Amino acid sequence: MEWHVTDAESLAIIDSEIGSHVFSPSEYEIVRRVIYATADFEYKSLIHFSERALQAGAAALAARTTIVVDVPMVQVGIAQDIQNTFANPVYCSSEALTRPQKEKSRPAWGIETLAKRYPEGIFVIGQAQTALTALVDLIADEEIQPALIIATPVTFLNGDETKERLQDSLIPHIIIESRKGNAVVASAIVDGLVDLAWQAYGKERGKS
Repeated sequence: MEWHVTDAESLAIIDSEIGSHVFSPSEYEIVRRVIYATADFEYKSLIHFSERALQAGAAALAARTTIVVDVPMVQVGIAQDIQNTFANPVYCSSEALTRPQKEKSRPAWGIETLAKRYPEGIFVIGQAQTALTALVDLIADEEIQPALIIATPVTFLNGDETKERLQDSLIPHIIIESRKGNAVVASAIVDGLVDLAWQAYGKERGKS
């Protein structure tokens, strides 16, 4: 992401208002991106990083691991940063070609289809709780082993249970521990992670 003077001024305001925290420098970069995208400081206490989530995500990005998202808004939100750096393939579950199924939503059926095709992919669930549930079910059945899951959907029905199952799975993840969330939050997390990964791997990649 290219920063301008107004961006820097806004980030300085965030830094001054956010106060003390327990995040690592890399985690804090993600948190301030989310706050910058939403103007919601509550995310400081809601975002959760599993152990080595950022390291696993950065390595997967550098390896050009396929990224699977749940809705077009996330795909559009991350497209520019992805294209300008590692150029990972990005697929959207809502647009996956699948046979109709009444028992599951389109994003859930699509995520299941794409997850089986890319079992070690990076998965970004920004909006569809049903897609996250389908993903966690596949993990529980040991059908997939994602490199990283980013999950920020608004959750009402069984959302906490699904996120707890994800945390218990030991799959690297970044989640919002709340009902709150949306595709904008997911995109901000991805863009922050891409920039961190590019700083870590980009120069090395450019020399190869």
